[in-house]
Amino acid sequence: MNVSPLTVRELHEAGWDIVRVSEFLDPRTKDPVILAFARDQDRTIITNDLEFSALLALGRFAKPSVITLRLENPHPASVTRRLLDVAPLMAAELMAGAVLSVDEQTVRYRMLPIVRGFE
Repeated sequence: MNVSPLTVRELHEAGWDIVRVSEFLDPRTKDPVILAFARDQDRTIITNDLEFSALLALGRFAKPSVITLRLENPHPASVTRRLLDVAPLMAAELMAGAVLSVDEQTVRYRMLPIVRGFE
């Protein structure tokens, strides 16, 4: 979600199994439906939207993983480069179910389901 088609193309060329939500769902599809789609397809959501993390926490879901981009420079080349750097380092966490927040300098993550504060 909210990722340039240029970034998607470059990641696909780098060997990623990546698709845009609009290839499968109406662009006006609500976030909970997109979340369910990603979970059913065993995919990771890459987005700028903080709502996906909130929905995962509130629903206590264990999947899908979400990478939330918090980059000051959202240029497709910068986004692609950062994802290519971060994803391999966090592959185990993403496979297990995690929420990542990625900026230019850091990666913060929480494993799913997020239950602290909800118990």
